[in-house]
Amino acid sequence: MRQSIKACVVIAVKGFCMGAADVVPGVSGGTMAFILGIYTRFIDAIKSFDAAWMKACLKFDFNTAIKRPDFPFILPLVIGIFSAVLFFTRVVPLPRLLVTNPEHVYGLFFGLITGSIAVLLIELGRLRISDLVEMMLGFGIGILIVTAVPTVTPDSWWFIMLVGALAICAMVVPGISGSFVLLLLGKYAYVLDAVGHLRMAVIIPFAVGAAAGLFTFTRVLSWLLHRYERAALLGIAGFLVASLWVIWPFQQRRYVEIRGSSKLMESAAQMPELSAGTFMVLALATVGFAAVVALHRMASVRSDSNRR
Repeated sequence: MRQSIKACVVIAVKGFCMGAADVVPGVSGGTMAFILGIYTRFIDAIKSFDAAWMKACLKFDFNTAIKRPDFPFILPLVIGIFSAVLFFTRVVPLPRLLVTNPEHVYGLFFGLITGSIAVLLIELGRLRISDLVEMMLGFGIGILIVTAVPTVTPDSWWFIMLVGALAICAMVVPGISGSFVLLLLGKYAYVLDAVGHLRMAVIIPFAVGAAAGLFTFTRVLSWLLHRYERAALLGIAGFLVASLWVIWPFQQRRYVEIRGSSKLMESAAQMPELSAGTFMVLALATVGFAAVVALHRMASVRSDSNRR
């Protein structure tokens, strides 16, 4: 009993970290799940809400409906995510810090992502030529996405469904956030305003698209991670490297006011000036990098002791 409570607390803490990442534009909960070593289980947990589960619910087969999904993982994770969103929007206003001290916040996340890339490459071992090709493919796709220019797009219901599907897919892929995709497709303010005013003509197709995208894409990711794990992880590593362009702390950022709060609309990377503030950002990046490496070593030691 004590062991299960401890496991739930650990998962909730990891969920809290994922929720904190979701608050930061350009960083996704999927990225944090990857850093914390729960990415595959996270994808499989979402995938467990499948047609068989829906069928069991419709038949009032509560035994199957409760046992099929990975609720011991999902419930504490969701609690942790929502706790973080509330904490970093109500208690510690992280969105405000992103406007007043963006370099410090992005510096920490830059270190976390850089550390996760290093740990992943160490885990994969010696890289072959084919490995580099797969990693460069992920990098190329990532660069195309993160350097794309926001465009004018239609407000038709079918396009809103597509936007919902793409945004939710971005949330579960390490290296890119759903909010970034909404900005890219020119629908960030449109969707946010629809949610604020309960415009169901926008909310319903967006939600349907998000559900369909999540249902389909998690199955593709799960299949890739279980069948072609090395190739999938190399592609993700390349994607994470590309995401560093967005997370780079030293950027010229432009914000706009949307429903009373400042939202990042665009940014351009630049070289930092030598100052005390710059050294503080680099120190935070180093702390983030070291934290990921330390967590990885602790997990490795625990895994080795369990095998014995």
